[in-house]
Amino acid sequence: MAYTFTYRLLQITLVVFGAVMVLLYPLAVVWPSGWAWHSGAPYQSDYFMMIVGLYVTLGVFLWNAARRPEDNLSLIWFTVCSSVVHAAIMAVQSFGSGDHMGHLWGDVLALLLAAIVLAVLVLSSGLRQRPPDRLADHVVDDQI
Repeated sequence: MAYTFTYRLLQITLVVFGAVMVLLYPLAVVWPSGWAWHSGAPYQSDYFMMIVGLYVTLGVFLWNAARRPEDNLSLIWFTVCSSVVHAAIMAVQSFGSGDHMGHLWGDVLALLLAAIVLAVLVLSSGLRQRPPDRLADHVVDDQI
């Protein structure tokens, strides 16, 4: 397969966004008003540590997807869609109390940026989901 510039850019972007997700905890330590939704150290919030666990896992999977994005399109589209939903909910909550306006410039903006960039790169690279492997169609009936 001849790799296009857009394909390579998608691979790099998956690695970079994966790294941001893996580094969510340190980002919350450095810039709490942009990444943590509670006062105190990040580890003092059970919900935040659950979010960290989910995003670290997603980040590692995005690193893996960077090897062959065409084999991981559903994961990439999940990242796009879930990022938009997550950002929309957080944006509404940011305006709710007024104490969380820093999130509009932190995690809300980061999620929207990731969603837009990944969507544009996947669409412009022309990647399509490959048909399923036909090996399952060749199972011999008496082996069931």
